Formats: sequence, C-alpha cells, structure tokens
Amino acid sequence: MDLDLLFAEADYITLHVPKTPETTHLIDAAAIAKMKPAARIINCSRGGIVDEAALAEALAAGRIAGAALDVFETEPLGESPLRELGIKAVLTPHLGASTTEAQVNVAIDVAEQIRDVLLGLPARSAVNIPGLNPGVMEKLRPYLRMAETLGNLVGQLAGGRIDLLNVKLQGELASAESQPIVIAAIKGLLSPALRERVNYVNAAIEAKERGIRVIETRDASIGDYSGSLHLQARGTLGEHSITGALLSNGEIRITNLDEFPVNVPPSNYMLFTLHRDMPGIIGQIGSLLGSFNVNIASMQVGRKIVRGDAVMALSLDDPLPEGLLSEITKVSGIRDAYTVKL
Repeated sequence: MDLDLLFAEADYITLHVPKTPETTHLIDAAAIAKMKPAARIINCSRGGIVDEAALAEALAAGRIAGAALDVFETEPLGESPLRELGIKAVLTPHLGASTTEAQVNVAIDVAEQIRDVLLGLPARSAVNIPGLNPGVMEKLRPYLRMAETLGNLVGQLAGGRIDLLNVKLQGELASAESQPIVIAAIKGLLSPALRERVNYVNAAIEAKERGIRVIETRDASIGDYSGSLHLQARGTLGEHSITGALLSNGEIRITNLDEFPVNVPPSNYMLFTLHRDMPGIIGQIGSLLGSFNVNIASMQVGRKIVRGDAVMALSLDDPLPEGLLSEITKVSGIRDAYTVKL
C-alpha cells in the first residue's frame, strides 16, 4: 500500500523497519497531518524513526489519539514532552526483546554459561572480558586449562607477594587470541591465595589492585612443540619460570622449569628440587619419601651440564607430611625444595 494511503486509512500504525537514512523521521509532522484523529502509532523497532517533537506536539493538540513507544532517539529517555502526555503516550524502556521466545532463549543461554563457569571455563558474555565465538572457544579451551595450571604452579614456586607475571606465547600459540589465555594464567596465579574469589571476570582487576605487572610477549618460532606457553613470576621470595605444552591428546606437559628441560605431567601434589647433579641424590629423595609412605607417580631430572646444577620434578600420589620438606632440604647436595598443590 502507498504510505500516504496507509497514513490516511490506518487506525493503528506499527513500525517494523531498521533505522536507515531513508527511514529516519519516517513519521514526521507531514506524515502525522495525513492521519485521522483516531489513529495510534506504535514503535518497537528503532528510535529516530518517529520525530518525537512532532509526535508530542500532535498528541498534545489532539490531532491523533495516542502513541506507544519502546525506543527513543536518545536512550534512556531523559526530559521530554512525551513524559507530560499521560495516557496519550505509553512509554516503555526498550523492552522489545522481552518476547516469550526471547526469554526462553536467554534462559537457555544463561544456564549454559553458568554451567561453563562452574566447570572452570570463562564466561562467554561477561561485560568486561572479550566474548569469543564457540569455535574459537572450543579451540582455546585446552590452552586455558594449561595456562591456569601453569599460573597456579609458578605462583606457588615464586611464593610471597608477586609483583610481575611475564606471559610468553610461543610457536603456533603466538597467533592465538591471547587475552583469554593471559587471564587464565592470572587466574591460576592468584588462585592459591584467593581461591574461589578469583575468576575469569575479575582476575585482571585483582592483579592490578595487587600491583602485579603483567607483560605479554609472543615468539612465533617453533621449538620442540608446535605451541607452548612460558610463564615467569617474580615475587618477594624469588623468581621462577615454567613452560608447558599440550600433547596431541590434550594432556599437559611441563617442558621447562627455571630454564632446565624436563618432561613431566602436572599432578595434584608435586615436589621440585634444585640440587647438584651428583650420584645418590635421586635415591636419597626416593628413600626419604618412601619412609613416609609417599608414593612417586613420576620423576624427571633436568640438567644443563653433567655434575652441574639440576632440577628434579616429582609427581606424587600423596601430599608431603608436615616437616618432610625440611628433611629433604637437609639432604647433601639439595640447594632448595618446593612443594606445589594443584
């Protein structure tokens, strides 16, 4: 129907158009002048399609019967003559998405996101972290788990008050969406102290409030693994670094500890030592743990030169009994020892 005829004949004129240069002020003083006194206008599409000043003037003069507006040129609606018209103008605060179907879809989306957060995954639609489409999120999910694990581990190794976290994305990971990975590393770093208080939404804020400087770097060169993540943390008790990579089955491997090469999976309970590479060290540590009924799941020694400094990484089935760490540090050749609980 021709618009002029529609304006002249319709009792209710409802708008269902996008806002474009052609539809801006589609309903203006000239259009309203063609309407009959009993006409009512309903706009639930976009603000600016109706000339609000012309509409308010026409309603006040009784040239049309009424209007119902859900959208406005400026939102939220501030001072406006439309507010002075009583029942002639029904005004709602942009509720057009609140249909039954939309509410069902929103409920499903909220439930799915709550599920993801409870499973330790980032919220897809948090207002202060970047949203990721499902395809990207699916690809990043194992790296987020690795980043959080490595952040937790390096934070416990550094100990004390952390003031610096350096996050280096290496190999293929250097071209990935980095911010969620960095946030996951920060979350892991802060988890031992803040526990459930830290999450993907507030991790960066918590780090900033604690004066932790976060540096992100990228290195696209390919090493032993196609993609790896290197974290370095500096605290009041020292500085430590750790590198991790994902195997083809998604399993995490710790590949470097304080610049010493290792290859060990993270576990709930871990023991790390810095020691002199000399005969008998491994046997003494094993015997000492065995005497306290602590079972070793895996063990790896990393060294740079024979008889120089070395590190030992042990995955344990059991937590270390109180006082055992002190006994380990008394073993000849052990320079330092750290326990980690993941």
